Amino acid sequence: MAARSATGGGDHPAGVAPVGTSPGDAVPRPGGPPTRQDVLGRLRAVIDPELGDDIVDLGMVRDVTITPGGDVHVAIALTIAGCPLRGQIERDVRGQVAFLPGVRSVELTMAEMDAEQRGALMARARWKAREHAPATSVPPRARVLAVASGKGGVGKSSVTVNLAAALAKRGLTIGVLDADIGGFSLPRMLGMGGRVEAREGKMVPIERQIGTGVLRVLSMGFLAEEDRAVMWRGLLLNRAVQQFLQDAHWGDLDYLLIDLPPGTGDVQMGLARMLPRTEMLLVTTPPVAAQRVAARAADMAHRGYLRVAGVIENMSDFTCEHGTRYPLFGSGGGERLAAELGVPLAGTIPLHVDMSAAGDEGRPVALGDGELAAVFDDLARVVSEEIAPVVESSSCTARLLDAVTGAVDGAAHPRPAPAETAAER
Repeated sequence: MAARSATGGGDHPAGVAPVGTSPGDAVPRPGGPPTRQDVLGRLRAVIDPELGDDIVDLGMVRDVTITPGGDVHVAIALTIAGCPLRGQIERDVRGQVAFLPGVRSVELTMAEMDAEQRGALMARARWKAREHAPATSVPPRARVLAVASGKGGVGKSSVTVNLAAALAKRGLTIGVLDADIGGFSLPRMLGMGGRVEAREGKMVPIERQIGTGVLRVLSMGFLAEEDRAVMWRGLLLNRAVQQFLQDAHWGDLDYLLIDLPPGTGDVQMGLARMLPRTEMLLVTTPPVAAQRVAARAADMAHRGYLRVAGVIENMSDFTCEHGTRYPLFGSGGGERLAAELGVPLAGTIPLHVDMSAAGDEGRPVALGDGELAAVFDDLARVVSEEIAPVVESSSCTARLLDAVTGAVDGAAHPRPAPAETAAER
């Protein structure tokens, strides 16, 4: 299936063209190979998760060449040769470019930036850190994964709860933020209760030990009665999420999972501003209608320069007691969406009666035995080892955010122009 625009419609920052549109020769010829601007447009959907910016504006795309037959060569300059994000960047680049109409093959050349190029990249990072990212208590080394769906009823919260539990089973420290302020459900689904205490003027997340791992959870469900409506809108919703990120003792984390409310509204846009290194995991169900709504959530992520890390298909085939599988809601929605976006299909979760019962009783299926536990164990493996592994803070320029944050607190920095790449000259 041909890839759709990664930027969609609407306004675009200066120097950023919508995918497939640019002056002059950027208009693709019917049946011919894509243009260089088409390729650059797709590459703007490849986001460095720590810097929260695309690899084109960061100056990492050094050249793009296209043969008449549709063979595309992309030259990428990494901050250091051994950057641990190299594999992720390679997969994302291939995934985005391969689905452009007219592309026959994709070849990558990986090089290393020189000191001047690294300096320009970090100047842009300092500007973004100062202008767009308020300080939070989320540690810089933590991977921030927002679980989004675009619509309700697809099991997004169930996926968040069980993925968090499965990651904790691997001995990791997992923060879980219930950003669905008015529709909170995580405390019940995790079997956790109590009141949030304050220490030194900041909230202390409720903890649950899982083997050698830990869950640290913040939710409006710890602050409000379960059967009372939280009737907040706009600024109040964003302020609540901001307090969960800034005014909380999260401590050291490997991952922070954020259960987003349905849709593409205030909370999602506020999160892109508050935590520009957030990455999105999109949850969909097999029907085409759910797939199209989830695609809108991906479009929101791309417009906010958030990386889409992968797609999870929930409520896949149902298997009866006789072993016969029934695709009650259709099939292939997750695979189609992943292919369309050029990202991995991280996992498929079958429709199973145990899922809802376990959530009501506060015992995540990921902590039990059987088919669903195995499915979430594999999903946690894919997330932690393939699509969003935790890397050490000294390894990559993306991890220089610690130094950047300290530097921008001391003095004003003029806004740098986006790095000019050889590909755009």
